[in-house]
Formats: sequence, C-alpha cells, structure tokens
Amino acid sequence: MKLYFAPMTCSLSPHIVLRELGLPFELVRVNNQSKRTADGRDFREINPKGYVAALQLDNGEVLTEGPAIVQFLVDQVPGNTLAPANGTWERARLQEHLNFISTEIHGASAPLFNAQIPPTVKTIFQDKLFKRLDYLNRTLADQDYLMGTFGVADAYLFTVLTWLPTFNIDIEHWPALAAYMQRIAARPSVLAAMSAEAATQPV
Repeated sequence: MKLYFAPMTCSLSPHIVLRELGLPFELVRVNNQSKRTADGRDFREINPKGYVAALQLDNGEVLTEGPAIVQFLVDQVPGNTLAPANGTWERARLQEHLNFISTEIHGASAPLFNAQIPPTVKTIFQDKLFKRLDYLNRTLADQDYLMGTFGVADAYLFTVLTWLPTFNIDIEHWPALAAYMQRIAARPSVLAAMSAEAATQPV
C-alpha cells in the first residue's frame, strides 16, 4: 500500500492508524500547491480531487477521504481494538464521531486557513468551532478517549486539533482536551508517524 500525505494535513490520521495496526505501507509525500508527488507523478492522476489523504492498494485501487480510509484499514486486521465490528451499534457510534469530526471540527477549521477571509468572518467560524470544542471538552472530562479506548476517531480528532496553534487558539482553554492531546501525542504510533513525516524531503 501507498499512503499519499502532506505534512500538517488530515493524512496524519490514516498514517497513525497504519502504524497502530502494523500494516506495511509506503509513505509518499505530496506538494499541496504543485500537486506533484515525491515519486514524480501528478497527484491528480491518483486522486482527481487533488488533496490528501489517498491510499493506493497493491492492486492499483485508490481510496480517498480519511474517515473511509481508516475504517477500511481497521477492517483488514480482525480483532484489533481501534474500531468496533461492522454492523454493530458501536460501529454506528464510531461513524457518528467520525462524521462530527469531519463536518464540525475539520470543516469548521478549514476557513481559518484562508488568508483572504476577513477577520470578522473568521470570528464567526471560530465561535462555531469553540462551541464544538466546548462539547468535546465536556465529553472527554469523564473518559480518556471518544469510544472509551483509543481508536480511529481519536487519531482523526488528534490530527485536526494539532492545527489549533496555527490559528492562535490555545487548547489549554479546554483542560480535558489538552490532557487528551498529551495522551495521544505520547503514543508510539503517533511519535513514529510524526517523525517519519518530518524526515521526508519537501517536494
């Protein structure tokens, strides 16, 4: 398998999950601006959407969208603890978490990267994001992880919350979330993934 990634993007989530599962894979860096890959290809030939993450299987099939990728990956390793079994109530609850992170945290953060959006408009998006962070802070005040034990939803939430310093948002305003981030940042899979990405050369 090949995981196409760019630093400081949502592709960190499936990267962490690949390492948690111990699956063999090749890491291929993508330049988000030029759309060139480290192995010299036009990334849009791999993913016509033009953004990471993309997982290319050995048979050439390509899967995109982080929540879909991480669920595919966990289903390749029976008996792992990163996601409940397909068809169960607990799996539906996991999908609820993944959709919330995708739309309400990831989606609400995206406009904050845009330098062309006026500060007054950014404040609207930021206020919405703060309400979602308040909810997560309450949720994680009484449990270590979203599903009780570390899983794919946590890998995704950790990934998008690492963007907060870019927006000058201090996670310490949400103590339970801050502690949550510290727990996940200390996991060997997370340390290995972030180190491997940092060691790649710019494209």
